[in-house]
Amino acid sequence: MSHRIPLIASALATAVALGGCKQPDPPAPAPTAAQAPAAVAEVARPTKHYTIEDFVDTVSIGGASFSPDERRILFSSNKSGVWNAYTMSADGGDWTPVTQSTTDNNNAIAWFPADDRKLITRDQGGNELNHLYVIEADGSEKDLTPGENLKAQFAGFDHDGGAFYVITNERNPKFFDLYRYDAKTYARERLYENDEGYEVGPLSRDERYLALGKSRTTNDNDLYLYDRRDKKLIHLSKHEGDASFAAQDFAPDGGSLLYLSNDGSEFQRLRRYVIEGGTHEDVQREDWDIAFSYYSHNGKYRVAAINEDGSTRFEVYDAASGQRVTLPKLPTGEIRGVNIGRSEQRATFFLNGDRQPNDLYIFEFGQTEPKRLTTALSPKIDPADLVDSSVVRFKSFDGMEIPNILWKPHQATAQSKAPAIVWVHGGPGGQTTRGYNPFLQYLANNGYVVLGINNRGSSGYGKTFFAADDGKHGREPLWDCVEAKKYLQSLDYVDADRIGIAGGSYGGYMTLAALAFKPDEFKVGVDIFGVSNWLRTLESIPPYWESFREALYQEIGNPQTQRDFLVETSPLFHADKITKPLIVLQGKNDPRVILAESDEIVAAVKKNGVPVEYVVFDDEGHGFTKKKNQIEGYGAVLRFLDTHLKGTPATGG
Repeated sequence: MSHRIPLIASALATAVALGGCKQPDPPAPAPTAAQAPAAVAEVARPTKHYTIEDFVDTVSIGGASFSPDERRILFSSNKSGVWNAYTMSADGGDWTPVTQSTTDNNNAIAWFPADDRKLITRDQGGNELNHLYVIEADGSEKDLTPGENLKAQFAGFDHDGGAFYVITNERNPKFFDLYRYDAKTYARERLYENDEGYEVGPLSRDERYLALGKSRTTNDNDLYLYDRRDKKLIHLSKHEGDASFAAQDFAPDGGSLLYLSNDGSEFQRLRRYVIEGGTHEDVQREDWDIAFSYYSHNGKYRVAAINEDGSTRFEVYDAASGQRVTLPKLPTGEIRGVNIGRSEQRATFFLNGDRQPNDLYIFEFGQTEPKRLTTALSPKIDPADLVDSSVVRFKSFDGMEIPNILWKPHQATAQSKAPAIVWVHGGPGGQTTRGYNPFLQYLANNGYVVLGINNRGSSGYGKTFFAADDGKHGREPLWDCVEAKKYLQSLDYVDADRIGIAGGSYGGYMTLAALAFKPDEFKVGVDIFGVSNWLRTLESIPPYWESFREALYQEIGNPQTQRDFLVETSPLFHADKITKPLIVLQGKNDPRVILAESDEIVAAVKKNGVPVEYVVFDDEGHGFTKKKNQIEGYGAVLRFLDTHLKGTPATGG
């Protein structure tokens, strides 16, 4: 898990992100640019074209929490059109609504360990100011974090379930404090008052030790251990050069802290700090980043996830012996989001793959066959009509190897060349990965080759690659996108004259930068809540990002001391050079990329006499989570592409 500032967090929020990861078989070596056309070539087959309504008809599912007796499961879904919380039997069957909102998204957090109460969270129209709510046994609701303009986050129950922890910025909008709530009365006490801008991490079970992080740059940060009893702060990460440190979990006995670090190596490895004696030791090393690791309730198991070349390998270990636990083998897809029950006898997980949206399963340890509980893919869609992605690589302008995820339509052949899109993820420092992506599958199903570029600065490929975009936005990472277009032109099934660029969030910025700074390279641009003016974005960041403001400035630029550079790299100030058709999608309540970013670039480009389309959602933030908005927004994108890139105006979604 690379320590990148979540400036423009998600690339495209078609569903709520899940906390879990994937476990594929070890991938074959990825093809080079010269090998790629043959390696990913498919035999053309008849395929049914689906509308955006068909894709959105698929149900998204996230989160999973057991009831106290582990006979029911609490989870979230957008089945109703917006995200709500539901429960279902651990044997499967009908869903029982916990919330029934028709406006704001409600996401399930956890079942109380000893009774039928449940915790949920929601914001207001996508503004990211989440509150924590309890749904009482009688169905009534109580806001546990009342107030205006605050952000709250659940931080777990204590071991016996008598209390739970919450972090909020209610005292100081810039920093988060840690609170302990009594699970019966909801009376609370502040356990840690944060006046120094630390990032609050895990707490030991006896509440003595608290892990804290401190950002120095986006690629360099520190880890501390705060002793609440002795009021002592211990610096755990003394190092030279850039290195990332991230606390993971305390051992059940409180004697050690698991943490991730790439100090002295390219990739994150898992280490342990032994409190008595103050020693550090390796726990697990891989040839890729270890994304996260944690213990099950009583410490019987340790869970780990490895970010391996665009996929995530999920592993479970017997904590005492260190032996890897055999997880069920499934015919297709990857295991994600393993949640082990407090009894440590069973777990839930999701199965996900390129043609398989998240489905929920339950698994009894010691058995070989898990039980499937949901069927998420719309019955209107034949999964054979969807496509499998491939990992491909090309050499960029300076010889740097750039990894990508490629979606190739079934109908694209050398005899029937297809238009193509360079898809840029969010970030900076995000990553395009394999797995079910409804929007990109929608484009591929309707005849577009999609190349999801992991340009320099993307996470998952080592800290040198991760840092290669620092202070270079609008230049080297953009030049990688131009090289991606050249790579697409080398594929015999791509129409070399019909290649566009698209992306969400930071990827939206890259789209605007491509049209402004490389105006002759791409035929069209699709900007989904992208930054147009770095000066304004950096000056209007939410107050609760204060702890990593300086790291953010080092990554992008300092508006106080580097105004000329930020003007130079902001597309808005160069909008007169944009001559290619553009569509922009924006959430009105977005706190990361505010509405003015899109308003002004649209107005500026329209002055050029360029075709510009603009779609704004009044009830969304940084990502479009409601089904009605996905239908409108992504349907508009396809019609735009069919008109201005494919050249065959569409009449429907």
